[in-house]
Amino acid sequence: MSGKNIVIEVNGVNRIFPVPGGEFQALKDINVMIPQGNLAILKGRSGSGKTTLMNIIGALDQPTSGTVKIDGSLVGKMSDKQKENLRRRDMGFVFQAVSLIPTMNAFQNVEFSMRLAGIKAGKERDKRVEECLKMVGLGNRMNHMPAEMSGGEQQRVAIARAIAHKPKIILADEPTAELDSAMGAQVTMLFQEMTRKEGITILMTTHDVGLMDAGDMIVELEAGQQVAADRG
Repeated sequence: MSGKNIVIEVNGVNRIFPVPGGEFQALKDINVMIPQGNLAILKGRSGSGKTTLMNIIGALDQPTSGTVKIDGSLVGKMSDKQKENLRRRDMGFVFQAVSLIPTMNAFQNVEFSMRLAGIKAGKERDKRVEECLKMVGLGNRMNHMPAEMSGGEQQRVAIARAIAHKPKIILADEPTAELDSAMGAQVTMLFQEMTRKEGITILMTTHDVGLMDAGDMIVELEAGQQVAADRG
């Protein structure tokens, strides 16, 4: 990590949820540091706390105790508006359920995310949309509606949408779960390319052991506890 800016820093994070008759500790003293331009793999079984940690890093939830810093700024001290701006401008999200807008074609879905990030309409925005769709291999599918595309193509539109506004961070929660192994590997290779060429920091959860070697580092959770944090 020497010489690299730490973009995601999680210190002593605990997350406790109230449940009937008591409480459930979903995360227990999690500590993670992810440098700029790294692809970090977050692994663990269902219920291990992966999505909870992802939501906390993405400012969609807050820890019961501990701190999260994004590019040096404490998320816990941000207002709701500041968190919203952080998510819109500095982060891109890719989920297992792609959630494309069904009434918009591929180009419009990607363009919409740029509008949300405050990027003004014009030739440069259009050029960036085309660039991102070509990057994910969909240069000839820009005018197709989601219903006209395969699941893998829709997921690649979602990735283009996530990177279009040039975020510092991409959070990808099981982005390959609904894809076959070949397409899952292709998506992971695309993420690797983004870290190297665009300096984006990516945190990706996956159950697929075949994708573990793709990461610059691996964070493993088991029953809410950190088992390992290995760097390649």
